[in-house]
Amino acid sequence: MALALSLGRRNQGACWPNPAVGCVIVKGTRIVGRGWTAPGGRPHAEPMALEQAGAAARGATAYVTLEPCAHHGKTPPCAEALIKAGIARVVAPFEDSDPRVSGQGFAMLREAGIELTTGVLSRQAGRDHAGFLLKAEQGRPMVTLKLASSFDGRIATASGHSQWITGPDARRLVHGMRARHDAVMVGAGTVRADDPSLTVRDLGIEHQPVRVVVSRHLELPLMGQLARSAGDVPLWLCHGSGADGERVSAWEGLGARLVPCGVISGQIDMADVLQKLGEAGLTRVFCEGGGALAASLLGADLVDELVGFTAGLTIGGDGLPAIGALGLQRLDNAARFRLLETRAIGADVLHHWVRAQI
Repeated sequence: MALALSLGRRNQGACWPNPAVGCVIVKGTRIVGRGWTAPGGRPHAEPMALEQAGAAARGATAYVTLEPCAHHGKTPPCAEALIKAGIARVVAPFEDSDPRVSGQGFAMLREAGIELTTGVLSRQAGRDHAGFLLKAEQGRPMVTLKLASSFDGRIATASGHSQWITGPDARRLVHGMRARHDAVMVGAGTVRADDPSLTVRDLGIEHQPVRVVVSRHLELPLMGQLARSAGDVPLWLCHGSGADGERVSAWEGLGARLVPCGVISGQIDMADVLQKLGEAGLTRVFCEGGGALAASLLGADLVDELVGFTAGLTIGGDGLPAIGALGLQRLDNAARFRLLETRAIGADVLHHWVRAQI
């Protein structure tokens, strides 16, 4: 199952709205088939592994990282494919919470006389599929908030200078993290200050995540890197209903996708933003700030993972904080996360935190 999970991670970020599933078929002590969800979501992991296994699949065990699908979509159900191939046993972590499946795949396998074992590496699988499961259950994608800051929690000097706080090793790792998410999201302030491209670079990866910018009034530079590449790399702009019509038309003309979202107390409603992104099929969003957007997500309890890169320098109290004001009066009202890992990345320190239940 650990191997199947590692295979499924290969196309995280490239197969939405489908889950990134892995499948390993074992006959005796020999692996006879391996598969993982292909870019764009087709083919699924199970048919890929079954094709590789061929006749050796009969009587074999299939390790699958999510309940095999049971519905007819663009392809036949994976549960049906496993049955037709003569698989004798299926091992999976848990049911798929997608209502089109939700136990029906397991039921098909049992009715066909296939032995079923569940609960294997379910915690690890839950983390890998957190985005897909959240979209099925709550309608929104998983959010990873990434912050690169100084030792004293600042992301820029008082003048706004921020390049570069962390070193090249950390920045390269961030590009790898971008590639494993369906979308990279930033706020309008980050776009105006840094003129980012938000693309994956220098890793030999052709696939690019969707670039999402949250800007209530669409006050974004029309001559910046995002505007110049809007026709080549997907760019979605989440804005309030009162955004200027000429700006909307200008960005549409450049090739951007405009996503109208609700506004609460003068600020764009991040819960509605994520619902709209979920409706569009996104399952994993990598938020890279800035401080105001980070505070909005945290304040609305919409952050599922925290990734921090801390550099060995100090900027001081006049620098820009990594996270904007949250209005907390008591520490017991602050969201708590569980530490997953810490490690040195070049001259910087990575610390990765997840919600307690993930």
